[in-house]
Amino acid sequence: MTTSGVSSGQLAAGFKPRHVTMLSIAGVIGAGLFVGSGHAIASAGPAAIVAYALAGALVVLVMRMLGEMAVASPDTGSFSTYADRAIGRWAGFTIGWLYWWFWVLVIPIEAIAAGVVLNNWLPHIEPWCFALSITLLLTATNLFSVAKYGEFEFWFALLKVIAIIGFIGLGAFALAGGLPGREVSGLAQLLSLHGGFMPNGWTAIIGALLTTMFSYLGTEAVTIAASESADPARNIARATRSVIWRISVFYLLSIFVIISVVPWNDPLLPLHGSYQRALELMSVPYAKVLVDVVVLVAVASCLNSSIYIASRMLFSLARRGDAPALTGRTSTAGVPRAAVIGSTLIGMLATVVNYFAPAHVFGFLLASSGSIALLVYLAIAFSQLRMRATLERQGQVIAFRMWLFPWLTYAVIGFIVFALGVMFVMPEHRLEVSLTLGLALSVLLIGVYHSRRQPLGARPPVAPAV
Repeated sequence: MTTSGVSSGQLAAGFKPRHVTMLSIAGVIGAGLFVGSGHAIASAGPAAIVAYALAGALVVLVMRMLGEMAVASPDTGSFSTYADRAIGRWAGFTIGWLYWWFWVLVIPIEAIAAGVVLNNWLPHIEPWCFALSITLLLTATNLFSVAKYGEFEFWFALLKVIAIIGFIGLGAFALAGGLPGREVSGLAQLLSLHGGFMPNGWTAIIGALLTTMFSYLGTEAVTIAASESADPARNIARATRSVIWRISVFYLLSIFVIISVVPWNDPLLPLHGSYQRALELMSVPYAKVLVDVVVLVAVASCLNSSIYIASRMLFSLARRGDAPALTGRTSTAGVPRAAVIGSTLIGMLATVVNYFAPAHVFGFLLASSGSIALLVYLAIAFSQLRMRATLERQGQVIAFRMWLFPWLTYAVIGFIVFALGVMFVMPEHRLEVSLTLGLALSVLLIGVYHSRRQPLGARPPVAPAV
């Protein structure tokens, strides 16, 4: 991209193919898989793998729908832009701001997790100091150029891939009896021991979807990143096709190893995390240190991605006149620095709230984002229904198609509505669903008001670069 193109407020095409490939493989795998999966297994038992499989199937279908739209029209706003075009400006406004809010809240979650890990190693330094320092460091990498972010994320993601594959290999070796004196229960533990495969019933599986959806959310972000590469359509199609094996290997195989090694009712499972507890039961020395290193890499990676994703969504909203114009500007390197700084500041404010405000305040903020993943997927499904009709009416060739259209799209919509309904009637998830829907309704009303005050044709031009 030329300098003149960048100076007009355009993002730079700084991602190399290997950056996009590694981002699509493991860019957004954070502590949710390495630690949070223990909570899903503790609540649903071995049947938690069904929750991961259902969520994985949902993600595969949603990515296929998103891939169809993104290949036809790559855009850094991704599904928010497509909702704007296909459903209405209020829809793009609502889903864009909800998605931005989700990733802004991930910033303090990952920063706090990193602070806790580092505080375990250096207890004389407060966790909040570490959280602040790592946030500032990764914000700086996002301010220089997208290539710098891509390079950091490439190595972060590569280390996560090596760790997960190593864990799966070790688990398979143990299940095959290859670790002398370290026998594990294996399939018997899944099917018959400790209450069987589904000890807490099928509703626990639906309840575990909230945890699993949190782990998967971010898969769709590769369509945002690919728009800053030299060949976005090709990179998006490649990443979308690979999502099936990525989910099968990194999530389902990992969970299978864990539930084959660790009893679901092990009291240390939710406390130590799934990976650490599995390594402990396989008598791997220094299990906690090994997992802490991997978790630190994972949360740093996810924090890095959170800043990137939130800033690009804010930038896209600004380009459409739905966010402050300042956040739609880019530097001469093609970086939306105001969007990066603005998103990070809100995330840091949430970190301050966590450490210095009453505990229930931060819990309330987190609960408000609990079901955003499902709302994002619902918006993608409705957008694809409408956008496919528009593309066909215009006679445009659709190079990357959703399978069994429109039936699988309708099935996704039906499943999401069903899952939200079940979560709403479950006491332990009612608050999260209610707060998320309440937040969505509030943002939607603001979006409707905003779109009526400023119709599509009257959108202000984006401010020039700084």
